Amino acid sequence: MAKIKTTKLLALLFMLPLLGLGCKGGGSATSKESLEPVTLKYWQVFNEPSDFTDTIAAFKRTYPHINVTVRKLRLDEYEDAIVRALAEGNGPDIISVQTAWLKHYQNLLAVMPASVTLPATVVDGNKTAVALSTVKLPSSQDLRTAFVDTVAPDVTLNTQIYGLPLSVDTLGLYYNRQLLNQAGVTSPPRTWEEFKNAVKLLTTQDRNGNIVQAGAALGGSRNINRAPDILAVLMMQNGTEMAKNGKAAFNQIPANLKDASVVPGRDALRFYTDFASPAKEVYTWNENLPESLDAFANQQAAFFFGYSYHLPLIRSLAPGIDLGITKLPQIAAGGKQVNFANYWLEGVTKQSAHPSEAWGFIQFATSEPGAGTFLQKSGKPTALRALISSQRGNEMLAPFADQLLTAQTWYHGADAAAMEEAMRAAIEQVASGGKEPDAAIDEAVRNINLTY
Repeated sequence: MAKIKTTKLLALLFMLPLLGLGCKGGGSATSKESLEPVTLKYWQVFNEPSDFTDTIAAFKRTYPHINVTVRKLRLDEYEDAIVRALAEGNGPDIISVQTAWLKHYQNLLAVMPASVTLPATVVDGNKTAVALSTVKLPSSQDLRTAFVDTVAPDVTLNTQIYGLPLSVDTLGLYYNRQLLNQAGVTSPPRTWEEFKNAVKLLTTQDRNGNIVQAGAALGGSRNINRAPDILAVLMMQNGTEMAKNGKAAFNQIPANLKDASVVPGRDALRFYTDFASPAKEVYTWNENLPESLDAFANQQAAFFFGYSYHLPLIRSLAPGIDLGITKLPQIAAGGKQVNFANYWLEGVTKQSAHPSEAWGFIQFATSEPGAGTFLQKSGKPTALRALISSQRGNEMLAPFADQLLTAQTWYHGADAAAMEEAMRAAIEQVASGGKEPDAAIDEAVRNINLTY
């Protein structure tokens, strides 16, 4: 995640039906010629403009006067471009915001209204007319009904909704089938105990103790892609209360635990860093190895923790790899499932001259008709409960879709980059032997709480 420049941003200042629109009685008809054309500027990071072609075309059948232009920017330039454009008065109408950034971007985003009124094309038999229509946007209850559970708390601040997601990604486990076969690992692990056993079989060292093949890209800090997410979900699976009363609390003993010697967050940190400890049986990783995605693509690591968005990257880096994807391991088979969500919301900037049209497009794009076509083009996991079953038939999407109902996030502070740095620092301190897990996790919590 790119570092967020707080000072710059702070200086600037369904169902009627839920998945469609409703024409209110008494709406005045008007001629299509009298409609002023509107162009919405929509800025994205990871999705291609072509992913929206069919969705925009379907939207324009009802609102032919509204054009939507999608611009894709690099992540490392995204924030600067938004800040500069808004300062110059020609910023985008719609932007994508990573959900962990929401509090940081709050001053730039408009609160989602309960509904908007737009002139829409209405077809009645052979006659076409234009009439004012009311588009109802999701309420808090609608969010819980239509979207997977993590969405409602992630897009809401102080009871106000700031956007809607096109998709929700979850953390899964990629594996190299050929390496598993050679090591005699008959199936991908379902539990962390099975994972540990597989890692021991898959890790190879030379006579000097150098790791030649890592069983898994796990245990490190700077060279592990999305290490803070992996550590966080280990904590959550272990029963950690990540935050309490608006502050990080993953160094504390949850109230439902009676054993004062059990600190689930600390124990999860120790479990994670064991994979980078030469003194442990599961030793499989160190700071001298390549970045985890590169190591997996180069067949130097048998397992890689990643999201669905990593799939095209892996295919481009290693087109010949015999690739498998499975769900994230859990503590015990048949136990309570906990998975990790990582995704973006689509919101309207306060500066937009066309907020009603922008919210109308977001509502359509994130509803079943609009999201369905977007998801087919982009290959992303859905955010809508109604579309999960349709994605379970896709071999590569199924592991991610299967986890959607049990996925959640935890951080809702104002500086996600600082939070991630604190998590990485804790990993680094323990893996290097610089601090014991108790001290490292206490320091991480103190630093993260400075960001709330």
